[in-house]
Formats: sequence, structure tokens, C-alpha cells
Amino acid sequence: MKKSALLVIDVQNEMFQENDPVFEGDRLLHNLKQLIAKARSGGIPVFYIQHNDEGLKAGSEAWKINREIAPAMSDTIIQKTRPDSFYNTTLEEELKRKGIEHVILAGMQSELCVDTTCRRASSLGYDVTLVTDAHSTWNNSVLTAQQIIDHVNATLRWFADLKTTEEIVLTTEAGV
Repeated sequence: MKKSALLVIDVQNEMFQENDPVFEGDRLLHNLKQLIAKARSGGIPVFYIQHNDEGLKAGSEAWKINREIAPAMSDTIIQKTRPDSFYNTTLEEELKRKGIEHVILAGMQSELCVDTTCRRASSLGYDVTLVTDAHSTWNNSVLTAQQIIDHVNATLRWFADLKTTEEIVLTTEAGV
């Protein structure tokens, strides 16, 4: 069985602000809490990816990881500046150091950071699982957030296995 890690992408306070919250943010946090609990109880490493840019300035309240899914001391936090969680970051080095061959993806933003990280992980040779009900986004001028999520799930099936939060089993023995 390949060694797995859970990647929680960009679940930062900015995404939950009252004036423009991420689509179904409460459901997203609920599912992420379940995934993180499953990973920790199963001995699966949890990696938090944290985006940095002008709107998410390092150290600001908006930049901080949402406290409902706060990292534990044993978790790894990776800083990034692009949608690709591997680009100019230590993610691949950390995954290799821990012998990870399979990544489970969840977080935000479905059509940007989740999509790009999924495709890159696949290109780098990782087995990838996308948790279909544990990523989210916002409406845009063309599509609703739900349409975007559905499209991302349909498209990324070429790069990842698709599973719901409930279908994910995370143990060092059973894998995903």
C-alpha cells in the first residue's frame, strides 16, 4: 500500500469573510474536520498549504489558517505564492522525505489551487485522490460555484481518483 498524505489547500480566514464567504463554507469545514481527524487517527501526515499574496499578506488575520481546522504541532505547513502548491515551495521535498506516494486533496479554490495542484501532483507521478465534497469556490460571472465544483470534479477524474469525505478511509494499513 502506498504511503499517503492529506493536503489541505488554502483554508484561510479570508475565504470565510461575511461579505463574500466561500460557497457552502460550513459544509466544507465540517468535511475537512472529518478528513483531518481520519488522517490523524490513522497516522497519515497532514500538510496545510497556505497562500501568500497582496490580499493574503503573511501574518495578517486574513492569511491565518481557519481555526476550526487549525494545524497540530505534528502537521506540516507549506507556504506558496502561486496556484500550484509545488511551484517554488518545499512540498515535493517534504513529501519525498516522508516517503509519500499518494496525496489526498481538499480545500480551496476548486478551479485554481485545487485544480492546479491536482494536475501537478499527477504529472510528478503521485497517485492522487480528490475529495469531491471537500473543496469549494465562489460564483463567477459565467458559472455558479456549484457548477464550477461539478466541472472540476468531472475534469479532474483524468488526474485523480474521486471520493467523497465519507468514502475516504485513512489508515497506514488500509490506505485510501
